[in-house]
Amino acid sequence: MLETFFEGNYWFSRFLIQRSLGAIYLIAFLNALTQFRPLMGEKGLMPAPHLLKRISFKRKPSIFHWYYSDHFFGIIAWIGVALSIIALFGISESGPIWFSMLVWFTLWLLYQSIVNIGYPFYGFGWESMLLEAGFFAIFLGPFDMAVPVLVIWMFCWMLFRVGFGAGLIKMRGDQCWRELTCLNYHHETQPLPNPLSRFFHLMPESYHKMETGFNHFVQLVAVWGLFFPQPVASIAAGVIILSQFYLIISGNYAWLNWLTLSLGFSALSDGVITQLTGLTPPETASIPLIYNGVVILLAVIVLIMSIKPTQNMLSKNQKMNFNYNPLHLVNTYGAFGSVTKTRNEIIIEGTTDENISEDTEWRSYEFKGKPGDPSQRPPQVSPGHYRLDWQMWFAAMGSYQNNPWFITLLRKLLENDEATLKLLKNDPFSGTSPKYIRSRLYQYEFTSREEYKKTGNWWKRRLVEEYTRPVSRKDLGTRN
Repeated sequence: MLETFFEGNYWFSRFLIQRSLGAIYLIAFLNALTQFRPLMGEKGLMPAPHLLKRISFKRKPSIFHWYYSDHFFGIIAWIGVALSIIALFGISESGPIWFSMLVWFTLWLLYQSIVNIGYPFYGFGWESMLLEAGFFAIFLGPFDMAVPVLVIWMFCWMLFRVGFGAGLIKMRGDQCWRELTCLNYHHETQPLPNPLSRFFHLMPESYHKMETGFNHFVQLVAVWGLFFPQPVASIAAGVIILSQFYLIISGNYAWLNWLTLSLGFSALSDGVITQLTGLTPPETASIPLIYNGVVILLAVIVLIMSIKPTQNMLSKNQKMNFNYNPLHLVNTYGAFGSVTKTRNEIIIEGTTDENISEDTEWRSYEFKGKPGDPSQRPPQVSPGHYRLDWQMWFAAMGSYQNNPWFITLLRKLLENDEATLKLLKNDPFSGTSPKYIRSRLYQYEFTSREEYKKTGNWWKRRLVEEYTRPVSRKDLGTRN
C-alpha cells in the first residue's frame, strides 16, 4: 500500500517534463548569453554590479554576490547551456540518482543566480515558474527508478495555481473579462504580437467571446479536473495543453505557454498514454527509503508554503505574479488581470545633422520583436524572449522617468555602442554615431483586410506626443 502511495504510474510524464524543462533551460541560458550583459552587465543599461551593492544575499540569493564580471557571467551561462543539453537529451537520468539530482540542482542554482540580479529585465512571471518547476525536477529521479508520485502532485499543484490564479485575476481585474470582450483588444495590444495575431484580432466579436469563454473554462473549471482520478485528470490536462497551443500560435509570451504546457504532462498517466500510443513504460526499481523520506519532507514544506498563495487566490485583493520567498518557490501566478485597449509604441529616431530644423532627416531604430515600421510583419519570437522589447512595451504605458534604463539606452545609441546595437534589429547609421536622438509615442492599430490589400502594411499609426525631446551626447553626459 505504501509503495503504491509513493510510486505512481507516471514514467512518461516524468520523461516529458524533464525533457521539456531541459529545452526551456537551454533557451533561457542562451537568452542570457546574448542579452544579459548588454542589459545588466558591467556596462549595461542597468549594471548588475550596482544592484549587488544595494541588496543583500539574503534578499536576493545569487552566486554573483561573491564575484561578478561579464567574463565570469559568461562562464556561468555556458555551464548552464552545457547542463541544459545534458538534461534535454536525458543524460542526467541515465546514471545514478545523485547525478540526476546534481544536474537539476545546479541548473536551478545558476538560473536563480541570474534571475535574482536581473531586475527589471528578468522580472517576468515565467522566470519564477521555471525556477519553481526546475526545483521540483531535482526530485523526479532517473529513468530506472520508480516515479515519486508526490513530486508529480507538486507539478499538478503548480499547474493548478498557474491556471486558477490567472483565471481569478482576470475575473477580478477587468470588467472586459467578465463581459467576454477583452480579446477584442488583446491580440492587438499584447506586448509582442506574432504573425497570426492580426488574423485573430480581425475575427468577429462572436469569435472573441467564444475564445474568452474557453479561456475561462480552462482556467476556472478544467484545472479542477487535475485532482480527479484517471482518466479525468488526463482529459483535464489535455484541455489545458490544447489551450496552451492556442496561446502559442496567437502571441509571443516567451516560454510561458511552453512551460505551462510541460506542466500539463504531470497529469498524464502511463495507462492513458499507453492506450493512445501503444507504448509501454520500462520496468523500474523501487524508490530508496531515504529518498522517499526526502520527498515526504519536501511535500510537507510545499504544503506549508502553499498557505499564503492559497490565501492570495481567495483574497479580493489578489496579487499577480508574486513571490513569497527569495528562492521563487510556491509562488502566486496570473497574468493580464487588466487589458490595455489601445497600443502605444515608442519609436526612437536619430539624425546626423549638426543642427535640428524642420528639414532634419530622422532615421528610425527598429527592434527585433516590437512593432516599428508599419510594413513589417510581427515576428515569431516565442519560445525566445526579447527582454528589451518587452520593457519598451511597459515604458510606452508610462514615462521615461519611471524607466531609468531608457535614458541610458538613448545615451548608448548616441555612442553607437556595439553591444546595445546587437539588441536591436538595425543600425540606421551603419556604424557611425548620430548627433541627436529623440523618441516619439505613436498609437498603433492593425490594418483592416482592405487597408492591407491597398497598402501592404500590417499596422497603421498616428503620432500621439513627444516622448523625449531631441538630445545629444553633451545633453546626456557619460556613464559607465
